[in-house]
Amino acid sequence: MRSDNIKLGSEKAPMRALLKASGLTDKQLAKPIIGIVNSFNEVVPGHIHLNTIARAVKDGVLAAGGTPMEFNTIGVCDGIAMGHEGMKYSLCTREIIADSIECMVKAHCFDGLVFIPNCDKIVPGMLMAAVRLNIPAIFVSGGPMLSVRDEGGAYLDYNSVYEAVGAYKGGRITACELERIEESACPTCGSCSGMFTANSMNCLSEAVGIALPGNGTIPAVYSQRLRLAKMAGERIIDLVRQNICPRDIITERSVRNALAVDMALGCSTNTVLHLAAICYEAEIPFSLKLINEISEITPNLCKLAPAGVHHLQDLNRAGGVSAVMAELNKRGLIDTEVMTVSGTVGERIENAKVRDYSVIKPIDAPYSQTGGLAALFGNLAPNGAIVKRSAVRAEMLKFTGRARVFDSEEAAIAAIYGGEIKKGDVVVIRYEGPKGGPGMREMLSPTSAIAGMGLDADVALITDGRFSGATRGAAIGHVSPEAREGGPIAYVKEGDSITLDIPNYGITLNISGEELEKRKSQTTLKPLPDLKGYLKRYAAMVSSADKGAVFGK
Repeated sequence: MRSDNIKLGSEKAPMRALLKASGLTDKQLAKPIIGIVNSFNEVVPGHIHLNTIARAVKDGVLAAGGTPMEFNTIGVCDGIAMGHEGMKYSLCTREIIADSIECMVKAHCFDGLVFIPNCDKIVPGMLMAAVRLNIPAIFVSGGPMLSVRDEGGAYLDYNSVYEAVGAYKGGRITACELERIEESACPTCGSCSGMFTANSMNCLSEAVGIALPGNGTIPAVYSQRLRLAKMAGERIIDLVRQNICPRDIITERSVRNALAVDMALGCSTNTVLHLAAICYEAEIPFSLKLINEISEITPNLCKLAPAGVHHLQDLNRAGGVSAVMAELNKRGLIDTEVMTVSGTVGERIENAKVRDYSVIKPIDAPYSQTGGLAALFGNLAPNGAIVKRSAVRAEMLKFTGRARVFDSEEAAIAAIYGGEIKKGDVVVIRYEGPKGGPGMREMLSPTSAIAGMGLDADVALITDGRFSGATRGAAIGHVSPEAREGGPIAYVKEGDSITLDIPNYGITLNISGEELEKRKSQTTLKPLPDLKGYLKRYAAMVSSADKGAVFGK
């Protein structure tokens, strides 16, 4: 066992003495030592209950004959960090999480790991650590928040509050109605209840095979979630004894399975950023063109909030991720021979079935024949950009509009709420990329403002930043190269014509090549602010969005 490095032989007596100082007995030391990687904190609603999940995991480890030892990672709440300087510190924590786990695991020689994430950057940060370390591991998330029906008859979620702010600013609802939505939108602990980034990544953890069935969809407050956690704790002992490691599970084939599920579910655009980073750590080939390759053949089966009215509790009731994979497999879109933490994919989905075809559409009658995400290419984004096309209104799939250019999110929001954005505009927000932000902030505030003010059928938004999974509308993010790196988005001028052709994966700035080169020679790029601390190091090391915004080796 790996833990023999800290517990076997006379020369390890000092290490054993320290472990015994922590309360471990000789009998406990003789068993596999399992690291419980918990992201509990008292700030994030998706994480505030994770000590309960960790207790269940440890009970499972103990029942199966292991010795659990818990340690923690940080976790930022994207929702609380949204719309101010705090969002610069969201994506960049992904690298801190991966690095800190590596340090703890390498220093303490665990035999296996149970990861307990829940929200946006914590899931991919832990997945990056898992494939980097490549010792037996399993994931169990904290589960999604419930959505409840409010007095107005709608099932609300976190995004409902943002759109309500836009509606209030636009004079469409009263202050009392805004307060009512605020009180009702987030009724329980758990990751926010739509197919936002956290739930997207927790579902894809299940689809890629590193988590047990139900990981992505069982609500946080269900007792079934505790049973799942105990099962994960038990299962890690089997994985240790069989020496099944993350790179045995997360492979090029299983990533394709995950992308097929991504397309069927209509997941957050952030999944592309995170899958690219995970593949980078696992040394698996990945490119944005793979997104379109799989999207072309994979129907969109679900419209979960923000794309539709259903939430994660509905997907769970309809059969969950396993049912989605079983439906996709009717057309041979799932590799059933791929290994998971609990048998093959084929074994996992053999008895799975859709229990509600209003939530998971039949493979022969999908919402669309193509997937939920698309990568766009053109002279405005030579290295690509990403859009959640399943959340784009039909009339906006092909659209030409006039550019309204802003060098920060704050400037754009002020213009939207100030009534300066009109039908037919394309809001361009630049210098918000991984380097230019730095930190690649999510743009939920401006997209929700556009939707809340009733402009989502008439206004597009393009940015080198990124979007929350809660974003809907013609919102194109991850534009690469970013403005800070001299990408074409840096040279867009007020009033320029921009064309989106999402069905044909196109994004075009309607100027000549000669004019673009002229602008490059005449334009001075916006300098970075006077950065200090981690953001300064992050801006110096981070790659472009199309590469996953990773640190180079």
